[in-house]
Amino acid sequence: MKTRGNFQLQRVIGYFHGTIILFSIIIGAGIFLAPKGVLKYSSLNVGVSLSIWAACAVVSMVAALSHAELGTTFPRSGAQYYFLKRSLGPFISFSYIWVNLFASPAGTAARSLLLAGYIIHPFYPGCSVPEMPKKCLALAIVWCLGILNARGVKEVTWFQTLSTVVKMAVLCFISLTGIVLLVRGRKENLARFEKAFVAEVPDASQIAEAFLQGLYAYSGWGVLVRIAGELKNPGENIPKCVITALTLVALIYLLVNISYLAVLTPKEIMSSDAVAVTWMDKVIPSMQWAISIGVSSSIFSSLNCTVFSSSRVLYVASQEGQLPLILSTLNVHSCPVVAVLQMTILASFIIIPSDLILLVNYVGFIDWLQLGLMMTGLLKLRFQEPDLPRPYKVRLPFVFGTIAMSLFLVLTPILKSPNMHYTYVLLFLFSGLLLYFPFIHFNLNCPYFNKITCFL
Repeated sequence: MKTRGNFQLQRVIGYFHGTIILFSIIIGAGIFLAPKGVLKYSSLNVGVSLSIWAACAVVSMVAALSHAELGTTFPRSGAQYYFLKRSLGPFISFSYIWVNLFASPAGTAARSLLLAGYIIHPFYPGCSVPEMPKKCLALAIVWCLGILNARGVKEVTWFQTLSTVVKMAVLCFISLTGIVLLVRGRKENLARFEKAFVAEVPDASQIAEAFLQGLYAYSGWGVLVRIAGELKNPGENIPKCVITALTLVALIYLLVNISYLAVLTPKEIMSSDAVAVTWMDKVIPSMQWAISIGVSSSIFSSLNCTVFSSSRVLYVASQEGQLPLILSTLNVHSCPVVAVLQMTILASFIIIPSDLILLVNYVGFIDWLQLGLMMTGLLKLRFQEPDLPRPYKVRLPFVFGTIAMSLFLVLTPILKSPNMHYTYVLLFLFSGLLLYFPFIHFNLNCPYFNKITCFL
């Protein structure tokens, strides 16, 4: 008979595979979706757009290194949740879980729709992709992800390594081609860069929106903190993986954006549903299928990492008693399969609406609101528990810089150009109170929940 010890999360991910996972989740849908959003909110100003991409790289590095302290101080899966509960209390940690119950599936749904669009696009040359087949394919993708994750960590890491090779080949091709076109010095390729800042300059609220779009492309750098319980030597490997992966990602993103703008005008990028495919149509039309395969592999691997890491947060919240017990059950592959299934089902429902740019803003707004809370908790714990073992300790200016950026990205859109969708997000955050007080604070038990758990 197998012992209980066989059914615990295993520390099997080292520096190499940790970097691969981080690289895979960051380079996903963002570099193919966000250029359009960054240009839109930069008022089609090429210089401002590229400057925002560079600034996003710096902001992401500072935020990721600050965030890494959470996983090194508490080297367990779902470290963000555990850290918030210890530093700011059970209500804040429950709010984090409440938001992630829907934000993670929303991000998965958005990227699944984008991936489905890239796969189907070659079958509809010269016209837009119909919504029905795109949504059906997106549903199939989400369920394939669920099945793959149910197979355990080793299957996930093997797939991530393979897909990273494919996505690197595609992005390097786009980057090098753009450099070659600029070196050749054709007037139409150089004109947009010679007059980069001539166009209209965006206001503060537009810059904040552009940052949310650009930072979405860098999102995912917190994945190693979420899976710290499955990392070897997390105190050393988390900071090393963050520095390695984000440096490479920043370089690739800048080169890819320069390549896009060397071939396409800002208006062509804005009118394109699949920027990379449109770019290839201008450069080598007969190779559109190769771009579709590369982009699809890139987005699928990023989605895979999202499902993998988000399920671990639900797993640890269940262990702490803030979610149903069944979400912390593991299958024979040491995977919290019920948590994976729950994410898959919710993402399937969210696929029905398909405004991708709006979904990106929702997810980005929530992510930076949560990050601001985490940095506040980090400062509080520094003073409350100064002797707590910290294998890696981030400098305080990085923490204050992250808090300042969080406040800018959260408050500026609300104050400068208030929209109802931000109000809906805040109302959703506070709606968690309806569940927290009866079931967590007052510990009301429902016998039907226990019977359902036992039956399942």
